[in-house]
Amino acid sequence: MSKTFLKSPAKINLSLKIGKKINHQYHDIQSVIFLINLHDQITIKKITGKKDTFKFTGKFKKNIKLKNNTVQKSMYLLRKKNIIGSSAKYEIKIKKNIPVFSGLGGGSSNAATIIKYFHKKRKIINGDINYFAKFLGSDFKLFFNKNKIIQENFFKIKNFNFKHDFYLLIVYPFKKSSTKDVYSKFRQYEEIKKLNNLNRISKLKMVDKLKSETNSLESIVISRFPLIKKVLKELSLLKKCEFSRVTGSGSACFGLFLNKKDALLGLKLIKKRFPKFWCVLSRTI
Repeated sequence: MSKTFLKSPAKINLSLKIGKKINHQYHDIQSVIFLINLHDQITIKKITGKKDTFKFTGKFKKNIKLKNNTVQKSMYLLRKKNIIGSSAKYEIKIKKNIPVFSGLGGGSSNAATIIKYFHKKRKIINGDINYFAKFLGSDFKLFFNKNKIIQENFFKIKNFNFKHDFYLLIVYPFKKSSTKDVYSKFRQYEEIKKLNNLNRISKLKMVDKLKSETNSLESIVISRFPLIKKVLKELSLLKKCEFSRVTGSGSACFGLFLNKKDALLGLKLIKKRFPKFWCVLSRTI
């Protein structure tokens, strides 16, 4: 039987502001998010067996739960919504190129990529997306947008028109940062105000805007993993690095560059500085 090959991209939170909880359940949130060309590889094939089979490979397969992971949850929910027939079974293989517990959104992206694939014959609407997100996490919704995203608040996510790309030097220090644990320690809530319009602004104005922002969770991540402070400092000292930051709830850090040449030089230096960490150069898409 024929196979389908899919790319499941990672995301970078270029800024992240956390507000108070809404209805005592979810924190309000505001973020500028770009998808990047770092991706997991997913293969889907219909099979004649009695149940779905799942296989994870790649450098970051070790931290995947063998039961009740986002891929298995996605297949269960697709059948519950009658998008996949109960008798149809599939072999799903995921090559994990995106670090787990890194803040890069790999699990949410895997789920969204699979659900979009099986939903292709029927237009997916906001009601469907919200249904899946209830079980798969709020980041799931991000991957149903285009590549440059503003999350204005918990409920409102939209694309914006920005034609430029950035280069991102990503460092993952192999520290498992649990989103649930990080949020549980967060107390310094910020006021979520309406963002200024980012459509069609220049590359340099976007950088200036991002420099004025922060990641509200960064201090919590640093308190749990003090070495991240050193990683961020070393990234910020690299020539032509515009700023460094933790993405999401960590533990991955990134330095932002305007061009590939400077980013490649930075990658070479940061690999020497942290030879035991996972370091990669990626580009926004």
